[in-house]
Amino acid sequence: MQKKNIYTLLLLILLTITTAFFSNLENGLKVVGLIILVLSGIKFIAVAFQFMELGKAHNFWKGLIISFLTLFISIIYAVL
Repeated sequence: MQKKNIYTLLLLILLTITTAFFSNLENGLKVVGLIILVLSGIKFIAVAFQFMELGKAHNFWKGLIISFLTLFISIIYAVL
């Protein structure tokens, strides 16, 4: 396995542990919800760009994925 893949896996594990830590906090549902959504978005981007090789794709597809993620997180946060 390449070093870049190992670093990405370690980042994903660290972000998952951080998300679990924030999910146990009792203060402010909206703030904790936003933090969890942002961390999940970072994990989504890491998986998409590293393991789905979106980093080698056309800029249109990169922009489309990031735009979709931004819109998705905004809608979910608005519902909270």
